[in-house]
Amino acid sequence: MNEYRKKGYLNSEFRLFHLTDQETHEVEYHFHDFDKITIFIKGKVSYMIEGKSYELRPYDIVLVKHNDIHRLSVDNTQIYERIIVYISPGFMNAYRTDSYDLSYCFQKAEKEHSNVLRIPSLEKSSLFHSITRLEKSFSDESYAAELYRQVLFLEFMIHLNRAALKNRLEFIDTDNRNSRMTALLRYINDNLSENLDIDTLADTFYISKYYLMRQFRQETGYTIGNYIAQKRLLLAKELILSGLSSKEACFSCGYKDYSTFSRAYRGFFDESPRDTLTRS
Repeated sequence: MNEYRKKGYLNSEFRLFHLTDQETHEVEYHFHDFDKITIFIKGKVSYMIEGKSYELRPYDIVLVKHNDIHRLSVDNTQIYERIIVYISPGFMNAYRTDSYDLSYCFQKAEKEHSNVLRIPSLEKSSLFHSITRLEKSFSDESYAAELYRQVLFLEFMIHLNRAALKNRLEFIDTDNRNSRMTALLRYINDNLSENLDIDTLADTFYISKYYLMRQFRQETGYTIGNYIAQKRLLLAKELILSGLSSKEACFSCGYKDYSTFSRAYRGFFDESPRDTLTRS
């Protein structure tokens, strides 16, 4: 099975990076167990997320949820500059009350079926000004500089969620979009506990199974079987970490046999379901 491995490790509530380079290697399909925000500043970059492809413009904001399978393609003839934020689920939970929820922007992006948010008018946008302050803070080495960056990041998150609430952002559509594949991916992710064999999917979407398999690989870069298997395992781990037993997680994510599930889980995560439960 071709596996799309986890990249990046987060040992704190969130990490903030400002990166500039001109020799970015092609990044293969992968996923994170944390949420990721990329503020694109300059360069020529294509982002592929769950079968959707986006051509980025300066100050686009890319939201990648944990377990989203994604990759990017960078034109190395141009300098690639961006701010990247890794955010643990615990960080978002710590900033959730009856009055506000800093994860709202992720929820709105999911509802709009878009991973890229665009500021229509930079000059008039308080969100844009908070980004530029955050960007400049990386050259500030004065007293409590790191803490100050964290404060500016929280300010950015507040402005981002305010803009999302007031519809002051464009949730952009993909530049290269196959609506049938987008609907198929959505269907798979909404029905991981159900029967998702090729024949069933082909009948559901009224297309030839051979065409379905070919198009899926062409549009997403991976086979439909591998995609479903890994999405089920990622869901199972999330369910275990939320408190379900390993057997409950097994059947809730579409496996019919626990021993098959356990072998697949260990092969993918390099630990057993019980190891995950013990660490949670």
